[in-house]
Amino acid sequence: MSTDKILVLAAMIIYVGVIIGVGFYYAKRSQSSSEEFYLGGRKLGPWVAAMSAEASDMSGWLLMGLPGVAFLMGAQEAVWTAVGLAIGTYLNWLLVAKRLRKYSQVAGNSVTLPDFFSNRFHDERKILMSVAAIFILVFFSIYVGSCFVTTGKLFNSLFGWSYLPMMIVGALVVFAYTTLGGFLAESVSDFIQGVLMFCALIVVLVGGVALAAGIENVTSVLATIPGFTSIMADPSYLKVDGVVQLDASGAFLYESASGITGVAESFANSGDVVTNVSLLTICSTLAWGLGYFGMPQVLLRFMAIRKSSEVKTARRIAIIWCVISLFAAVCIGLVGRAVFVSGSLPGFAAATGSETIFIALATAILPAFIAGIMVSGIFAATMSSADSYMLIASSAIAKNFFGGLFKKDASDKLIMMVARVTMVVILVFGIIVALDENSSIFRVVSYAWAGFGATFGPLVILSLFWRRLNFAGALAGMVSGGAMVFIWHELIAKLGGWFAIYELLPAFVIGLVVMVVVSLLTKPPSEAITREFDTYMELDV
Repeated sequence: MSTDKILVLAAMIIYVGVIIGVGFYYAKRSQSSSEEFYLGGRKLGPWVAAMSAEASDMSGWLLMGLPGVAFLMGAQEAVWTAVGLAIGTYLNWLLVAKRLRKYSQVAGNSVTLPDFFSNRFHDERKILMSVAAIFILVFFSIYVGSCFVTTGKLFNSLFGWSYLPMMIVGALVVFAYTTLGGFLAESVSDFIQGVLMFCALIVVLVGGVALAAGIENVTSVLATIPGFTSIMADPSYLKVDGVVQLDASGAFLYESASGITGVAESFANSGDVVTNVSLLTICSTLAWGLGYFGMPQVLLRFMAIRKSSEVKTARRIAIIWCVISLFAAVCIGLVGRAVFVSGSLPGFAAATGSETIFIALATAILPAFIAGIMVSGIFAATMSSADSYMLIASSAIAKNFFGGLFKKDASDKLIMMVARVTMVVILVFGIIVALDENSSIFRVVSYAWAGFGATFGPLVILSLFWRRLNFAGALAGMVSGGAMVFIWHELIAKLGGWFAIYELLPAFVIGLVVMVVVSLLTKPPSEAITREFDTYMELDV
């Protein structure tokens, strides 16, 4: 191994050591009760709440998936997705955060999202809790697998090490400190990782522009690719099911006036057809913002914030971090394309390694040790998400499924033991999902994102804003929204045309409509439930 690679590895080892140290530091406190383990005792300050919410949400997708899409396919899909996410982030903090913080405490001091659903509707049979727990387990298992894919690709790209063992090592590191420290350790480490991710994005973007000889040179190079920088144009790659197609040599295929053309990696493509981006594409990408209303890892931070009065401060922090980070991630992909065309990334496999453009730029522009710290941002993002997913999924099964249905008198010690066993199962399943190293991080995340958004998003919004919502409507809407994600993605989208829209949007709308219709056609909620609804915002917490 070269000296530079040793320095990169040393920086990453130091970083991982710090994160695991956080787990040890908070281990004792997290064992005192299940509320401490799952919500950190509702003691998150605005900075930790905001940064941990965003870091756990964005994951390695922000540093690999989004720049990869921008590098490969141009500005339009990446920019519209980023706009949708920024809008969704703001609306979620504005409309949901304070209300959920208050209502979750009024509704039986709920410490998990499934807890809140059952307590909100006085569901003594814990049906809502159990159904929600099952959906969480399914979608988070997919999410965890995508995080492990990111880890394997990271170490394979940096050091040339075999994908499989590196993926497993990364998975074990995440498992170790999540099991040790619980929610508080996870949130504090996510704060650290959020800061690192932010700094890494800014440093690599600025360095990438310098490597490309300035902004003017970047724009002039990208201008040679028709429609590449326009958010209203499609560069007209040949795509099948949204995936860019390559010829036998790995060159990109375009649709040109004379037919399908293999284009050399210089991307000299004069004469290629440029089409306007469709309204379908814009709606599909903007729909990403709807997912925030159903993201358990974000909603838990709302429930755990120290005081509802601090939500406004946390919202400002979160929005600033989110907008700047998304902008930088998209620009890194675009700048990386310009750098590649100029020949400053020798050996970079553009056709097959687009999701590693952040890594390629970081190692090209920075001293080895500093580069190691910056690319730790990818590991940081992956860890911050995977630990959230494992913790929330394990709590759903241990506390909501096991403790809610099978052993209602289970002690905190027994529930936490079951949670750790569940984490092991999720770990193994996530590794199985991640065995395919050719998986697209962006596409896998989009599937799970749609699942959570459509399953829980309408239910969270109506639970907080509509007093007429009842148990039957909540259950019907949750099941129909979650099921429609699978049905639309696997069956309806294949019909093409407008049916090919991102499954989150139709599934979200269907779940919302079903929830309203069923609630209006069935018995109104009890007086006790409506009394709680009418007074929960008066609580001073």
